[in-house]
Amino acid sequence: MKWESIAEAKRILEREQGTIYKDWGGKLPIALAYPNTYYVGMSNLGLQTVYRLFNQRADVVCERVFYSLASRPLFSLESQRDVRDFAVLAFSISFEVDYFNVIEMLHQANIPPLAEDRGENHPLLLAGGPAVTANPQPLAPVFDALAIGEAEVIVPPLVDTLQAGISESRDELLSALAHLPGLYVPTQYPIPNTQYPIERQWASDLDNHPTTSVVLTPDTEFGNMYLIEISRGCARGCRFCLAGYTYRPVRERSVGALLEQAQEGLRYRDRIGLVSAAVSDYSHIEELATQLREMGARLSVSSLRVDPLPETLIRALAESEAQTLTIAPEAGSQRLRTLINKRVSAGDLMRATELAARYNFSQLKLYFMLGLPTETDEDVQALIDLVLAVQERFPRRITVNITPFVPKAHTPFQWVAMAPVKVLKERMNRVEQALRPKGIAVRAESPAWAAVQGVLSRGDRRVGQALVRVKRRSLAAWQRALRECELDAAEYLGKRSVDEPLPWNVVDSGVRHDYLEREMKRALESKARTQSIKARGKGGTSRVTA
Repeated sequence: MKWESIAEAKRILEREQGTIYKDWGGKLPIALAYPNTYYVGMSNLGLQTVYRLFNQRADVVCERVFYSLASRPLFSLESQRDVRDFAVLAFSISFEVDYFNVIEMLHQANIPPLAEDRGENHPLLLAGGPAVTANPQPLAPVFDALAIGEAEVIVPPLVDTLQAGISESRDELLSALAHLPGLYVPTQYPIPNTQYPIERQWASDLDNHPTTSVVLTPDTEFGNMYLIEISRGCARGCRFCLAGYTYRPVRERSVGALLEQAQEGLRYRDRIGLVSAAVSDYSHIEELATQLREMGARLSVSSLRVDPLPETLIRALAESEAQTLTIAPEAGSQRLRTLINKRVSAGDLMRATELAARYNFSQLKLYFMLGLPTETDEDVQALIDLVLAVQERFPRRITVNITPFVPKAHTPFQWVAMAPVKVLKERMNRVEQALRPKGIAVRAESPAWAAVQGVLSRGDRRVGQALVRVKRRSLAAWQRALRECELDAAEYLGKRSVDEPLPWNVVDSGVRHDYLEREMKRALESKARTQSIKARGKGGTSRVTA
């Protein structure tokens, strides 16, 4: 173990508030791993929630492990113990591309990445998180068990089963875990077999499960605030959005519970960060914002919808000296926004822009996707025109963030093809060349890496066999691994039939197959109607509602 790595871990701990330290005597030791940097991981409320849930148990000691602290051997942050000293190594995974970091961390820990190569002397490997819930199959060759759904419901019976069976043989323990709701144990669930899919687990009453910052540190993106989740799920039904389908039904926390959590947070920070899929959709957002301001809290928000955008909330953010307002039109043309069921008009966007200007925000961030189904050059030009129209109303800094569209499991677009990398590059270049000379900052994600994400998001167990061959993340290493496994990325990125078995059918997301199919057809029908109207020379678009 490198002494400089230990010294760095101790420096990080000295800057934290809320760190949980426990004696190991008589407790089940669990290493909670996040396969990205400490800076990114400590910004993640999901990780903090699982850390709280494990450590609430008197019979458990849970310590964190981060990719940024990777060394040989891999060790925990709190006690700097080798991860092989832990009975359980549990990964919280938010993004598919972080799968590569999982494999690298296992190599650094001298733990065989393939489950079939591990024995009784290795930690039990678990994983959960949004990416895992959507499609656990690419990780099936790696993990002993994968959690499908929300940790608040899964963790308590999981710990009970681990405590009862951790001293038994690995096969006996896995058999017991396979009987738990929401636990996918690949060795106990042969493929093909979708007769009994794993049901996604979800917490019905969020007031019983606080989701707030646990450990506070300045060494992260949100270091100056205390984060509180105000609701979970989204009722908007945007057809591309994984979170909108895998966090159903929509649930809100009561204003009273949130104010109590904020009161606790104000002991540590004067800024409260409100987190949800869309903060402005919270049904009592004006009441909540007003009362938080009366408590003396400064406010920040994770995301906003612009239809409507409550002026009370914008005023509260401005009074809190928030510098940036972030909105996500997703697409430039009304036709394409209708197709993806993003019910936002250009007028909505202009009104939001004018509010941002009126309240003197220093920056406006706009999020768009390129490569959406049926996208044309006209849609790309509409994106450029929309941003330039925004600039006319907002003379300060504008940042445009562009991500390639990646089809996700359990959404209506799970069957559609992903746009080719070459096309994505050409369209990104067009947007950048049009906007940057106008003084608009453009940040674009890599189309090549988006294609990798596309393979992982709709992959099967064969993709997992390629994944474990990549010891250090690079495009060249990934492409070589696919060739060695005789796999073609095009198989996973292309269009799929609604009748073919899908790898992620092992998961019952709670949304019916026929509903997703109907939504996909409605999207494509909206495209056909638009073309028909234009052919008759009438112009315009038809609006599709959910």
